[in-house]
Amino acid sequence: MSHEIAPQTLWTGDYYNEGAGKEGLFDKLKEECGVFGVFGHPDASSLSYYGLHALQHRGEESAGICVSDGEEFRYHRGMGLVKEVFDKDMLSSLSGSISIGHVRYSTSGDSKLTNAQPLIFKYRAGDLAVATNGNIVNAPKIRRELEESGSIFQTTSDTEVIAHLIARSSKDLVEAAKDAFNRIVGGYAFLIMTNEKLLVASDPHGLRPLSMAKLGDAYIFASETCAFETIGAEFVRDIEPGELLVLDREGLHEGRFDEKKHRKALCAMEYIYFARPDSDMNGSNQHAARKRMGSRMALESFVDADIVTGVPDSSISAAIGYAEQTGIPYELGLIKNKYTGRTFIQPSQELREQGVKMKLSAVRRVVEGQRVVMIDDSIVRGTTSRRIVNLLREAGATEVHVRITSPPFKNPCFYGIDTPDRRELIASSRSIEEICREINADSLAFLSPEGLITAIAGHNAEDHKGGLCMACFDNDYPTRLDFDGEEKFGCSC
Repeated sequence: MSHEIAPQTLWTGDYYNEGAGKEGLFDKLKEECGVFGVFGHPDASSLSYYGLHALQHRGEESAGICVSDGEEFRYHRGMGLVKEVFDKDMLSSLSGSISIGHVRYSTSGDSKLTNAQPLIFKYRAGDLAVATNGNIVNAPKIRRELEESGSIFQTTSDTEVIAHLIARSSKDLVEAAKDAFNRIVGGYAFLIMTNEKLLVASDPHGLRPLSMAKLGDAYIFASETCAFETIGAEFVRDIEPGELLVLDREGLHEGRFDEKKHRKALCAMEYIYFARPDSDMNGSNQHAARKRMGSRMALESFVDADIVTGVPDSSISAAIGYAEQTGIPYELGLIKNKYTGRTFIQPSQELREQGVKMKLSAVRRVVEGQRVVMIDDSIVRGTTSRRIVNLLREAGATEVHVRITSPPFKNPCFYGIDTPDRRELIASSRSIEEICREINADSLAFLSPEGLITAIAGHNAEDHKGGLCMACFDNDYPTRLDFDGEEKFGCSC
């Protein structure tokens, strides 16, 4: 994901969190963007197209692919879904065996084609293309320094900072990239391409997911493993925190830009909400992990009811787990309209309630006269939960008990998720009882941090401690991050 450094950015000294996300029909967190890379396949652009299509859930604003045949770049970027940006003729014009692709989500800044990735540059050593998922939190400070020394930026994206750092270095590409990665702070997964090389890097804590696969002799890289299944590639391994891979004519060169061993801290929201259920991360399948979250939720906060239903799509797995653990029947009490996912025209404020019904419907014959347990993955502002609870009540549910398979979301994220201002996060200022009244539920419970870790790990939580970034759930998380060389995440990571 690329963040625009916008006027509404929440500044914290030299670091920022692009919160203040605009409220749409649903106040879910924004997906983080997806990257896809190919090295050594003659049909790299087509593979990237199918790979990005599998990652579409990570970004619906723009899509782009850059391809190299070893001598020159060919690329195309556009606003919209992957299938809208590319057609057969366009893909056939993107010939080459090296490629990087990107899908981008809608940021809180303006939606601009200039910020669509991959970003393409000309520099002293030739062509350079950059695609990333994540957030460089000290980008404003570095950008100011670069501008004061003469750099001219083409975009408002924090991703462009890395290109300038590389271009200004007198070292070769790999050493310049290492220096650049050691200057930036944040959570990120980078794909950097030149005419003949592909560089792959993960931040020192592995906050953003990135994996490697093989397709014949070709190497494939993606934000989620579901993209490998789409093209028939075989998963090899996850990219390690602080790792820098270099692929060139001699093959794959494994190395690191950060020799210090940090604690791995993959974003917990990947397991809870972002990733597709058929993706695997850190050896754990997302569907199975979410079922365990639902099962653990049942153990922690059982309530007697007639049916269990999940808010589609990300909470279905957890709802099945809750139902299996309790013996309460799982039913499709809520149906999602799959054809309203992306819209350019938001209804006026007074029509928002009707707008929700365009996207979700309660199945009256299923919920009428029933005590319903509604499983959802998170509560952000609370507006969505209230609307869905009311949908179920209007359809005749006699009771609606809400169970959230994550801890209360109390803090904005500084590492690549577009979250609202802390003041808009309902759990930051209200108790669980107050939130319950706010969303019009009969009861409300959240999964404990220990329960979440245990569910994700699939074994004792203590054995897995350090594997997740859970700063957004931790009450002691500082409003201003202090990057003084110490690892201050303020959470179990």
